[in-house]
Amino acid sequence: MAFTEEQLERYSRHILLQEVGLEGQEKLCNGKVLIIGAGGLGSSVALYLAAAGVGTIGIVDADKVDLSNLQRQIIHYTKDIGKEKVISAKETIEQINPEITVHTYPFMINTDNIKNIILEYDFIIDATDNFSSKFLINDACVMAKKPFSHAGILQFRGQVMTYVPDMGPCYRCIFKNPPPKEAIPSSKQVGILGAMCGVVGSIQAMEAMKYFTGAGDLLVGKLLTYDALKMEFRTIKFPKKDENCMVC
Repeated sequence: MAFTEEQLERYSRHILLQEVGLEGQEKLCNGKVLIIGAGGLGSSVALYLAAAGVGTIGIVDADKVDLSNLQRQIIHYTKDIGKEKVISAKETIEQINPEITVHTYPFMINTDNIKNIILEYDFIIDATDNFSSKFLINDACVMAKKPFSHAGILQFRGQVMTYVPDMGPCYRCIFKNPPPKEAIPSSKQVGILGAMCGVVGSIQAMEAMKYFTGAGDLLVGKLLTYDALKMEFRTIKFPKKDENCMVC
């Protein structure tokens, strides 16, 4: 693609990077990312991908903005309270980068709709906050051969892993099945530090950008964990995919 003068200025700090350059920026501009969840994680991911010039962003979320969201969901503002999250997110993205095409899906993903939605995208972001959705996203992406980034956060801790078809284990290879209901509390029950969403969501955005540009190594076959209280990152390496995995 031929970049305009405005685009060359907008993306100049990417283009200066040897690992990105004009070719990498073109791949970002042609990329299509689906973000499932427009909450804490999804907010940070969407903002950075839009700023990076990812050409098409899809956002899935059935909720509306409420006051308690604003402590961590930075894509939404006080004026957006009561508005559908996907619409609020779309409006903010377009303020950051009007070149981006944004598709909105104001409903929950389920077994009936997820396959058709993810087919339109190159990379999927799991920014959900419940295990049933995480396993659903994993299973659909594995079967459709779609790469995705998983993340989970609670209180002061978070984790991230990436799946790329034929390159490593999937989420179900590692965690097998969802835990029993009520076994793990929600952030609504025990809280979450708002900035956690920014740290972990930014890593997910980084994984997507690295996938498109080919820069560096992805978190394939690895789980990156973050403890904000200790300010520690750990990388846990997994074995190859589980041959008994019911999805793989």
